[in-house]
Amino acid sequence: MTADTDPTSTDPTGTGSGSTGTGAAGGGGWGSPGHADRYRRRVCAERDRLAAALGSMRAHQHDVLTDLLSFNADTAFGREHGFARIRDIDDFRRAVPVQDYAAHAPLIERTAAGEPNLLSADRPVVYFTSSGSTGDRKKVPVTPRFMRTTFFPFYYAAWAPLVENFPDIAHRPDAVLNLKHDPIAQPPTTADGRPHVGASQVDFGAKFGEPLSAEPGTAAPWGALPVDVAPDDHLEKMYLRLRLAVQSDIRCLIGINPAMIAAVPYQLALWWERIVREVRDGTLGGVPYGAPDPARAAELERLAAYFGTVSPAYVWPRVRALFGWTTGVASLYLPALREQFGSGVTALPAPVAASEGPVGVPLDRHGSAGSLVVTASAYEFADAEADLAPDSATLLPHELEAGREYHVIFSHVGGLYRYAVGDVVRVLDMPGGVPRVEYAGRAGRSDAAGERLRESQVIRALRAALTATGLSLVNVACRTEQAPGGREAPRYVFAIAPRNAWRPEETERFAALLDRALERESAEYRGVRARGALSAPAVRLLDPEAFFRDWHTAVGSGIRPTQVKDRLFRQDDALWKRLTDGSG
Repeated sequence: MTADTDPTSTDPTGTGSGSTGTGAAGGGGWGSPGHADRYRRRVCAERDRLAAALGSMRAHQHDVLTDLLSFNADTAFGREHGFARIRDIDDFRRAVPVQDYAAHAPLIERTAAGEPNLLSADRPVVYFTSSGSTGDRKKVPVTPRFMRTTFFPFYYAAWAPLVENFPDIAHRPDAVLNLKHDPIAQPPTTADGRPHVGASQVDFGAKFGEPLSAEPGTAAPWGALPVDVAPDDHLEKMYLRLRLAVQSDIRCLIGINPAMIAAVPYQLALWWERIVREVRDGTLGGVPYGAPDPARAAELERLAAYFGTVSPAYVWPRVRALFGWTTGVASLYLPALREQFGSGVTALPAPVAASEGPVGVPLDRHGSAGSLVVTASAYEFADAEADLAPDSATLLPHELEAGREYHVIFSHVGGLYRYAVGDVVRVLDMPGGVPRVEYAGRAGRSDAAGERLRESQVIRALRAALTATGLSLVNVACRTEQAPGGREAPRYVFAIAPRNAWRPEETERFAALLDRALERESAEYRGVRARGALSAPAVRLLDPEAFFRDWHTAVGSGIRPTQVKDRLFRQDDALWKRLTDGSG
């Protein structure tokens, strides 16, 4: 069908000179003969190996523990905790307390200063950075042995459902808009000279000899931006990638952090006039780039005029898949967001993982859950209803129950031991006795009066109220506030950006249903409401773009987009004010 008869047609020829840069994951090769097939074979083989390992989970868990104890027995940590004398997981639990990043940090900092053999017998090659829940920049040591035994098997397997079920996305370098890909020419380093960067900024091919590790979309023309831009000007980098991408036939978007995918429709509208002008003029960030393309510019203008709005579905009518986290707050807005990219678009879940290590990886097309990566770490879990402590009782994977939520604790050869990552997972089911888990939220609670609410409880309550009323939202956050006048007990205030206008009576009914749903989710909340320690929740409606403006403000401050995530609980006064009235 031609552009004259199809208002959603897109020129599939791509744009510019077609960079073949290796990107953050290194290795290059995308677009070269046979690369897509080699990549598909590799990721499917790793997926099949992990799937086969599920049949002997306990044996693999024992082997992982034995290997990390043996390999790191002569480290400072290993000697202090008697690794050489430990024979099984019970010995290990007695010898090593449950620990968070702060407990590991002194040895990590000494390692980053150049001191060897503290946590791992392997020297770190890079340090992954993570914002954590409070914005602090962690240094996660990444060793060659960790990458071989823990990281790469799950990393490759994670892409198998995408490339196996949507093979066309792998056969052209510019078919994938990889939003998390962010190569950096001069990375910051630790005191020992090692890069301290996000995982999406590491060239795995160069650093670890993995030529097939480059992700889909990393060799697109926007993979390595062809114009100068400040390393921390993340908004301009996002603009430049979209400017280039509107001239390609995008089939898939990769975000991992779903807030990045959610921002794309807003960004297209925000930058639309500039994008169209630069396409017409053949410029990129005001600099000449490629040939002017007045035909594509005219088509983009016609699409916007025909539909009366700017939407990814019109710009890229062949999008078939979105790849990112599908649980947490995103589960509330993802169904409607997905439709903005086209009817029938599939949302495939990213792995349940943190910078510190993997937990679960989807081995099929399930929409939210992944099987435990039984060959990666020695896993323990603790009931999410209790707060973690160094001596917390833990459960092993085969002891978990479907439908329950747990803190995640793992130990791996890279030098993290009984590490409480700060995430809570929900066990969806136990096929073959192996837990299949989905991310349920951060381990922190909101607790103004003893209600001890977890993210997952509030999200389920929100979903119940939305379902009962037929309402939909763009995003949501909440906090506790003193009721007006100060005469009543504090209350939860939910800042909601509605997808469509909510009438006053709908909003009132939603708030009442939400209150009852919270009481069903949490006995503690039910108790504090019964004794009057909390007042009924209130809803504060924002305009539909409020969360996107807030997200852009955070990214504009220099925070990498991958680290600006949906945050349900927002007790910080300044950040709440910025969200709810656009100030700050």
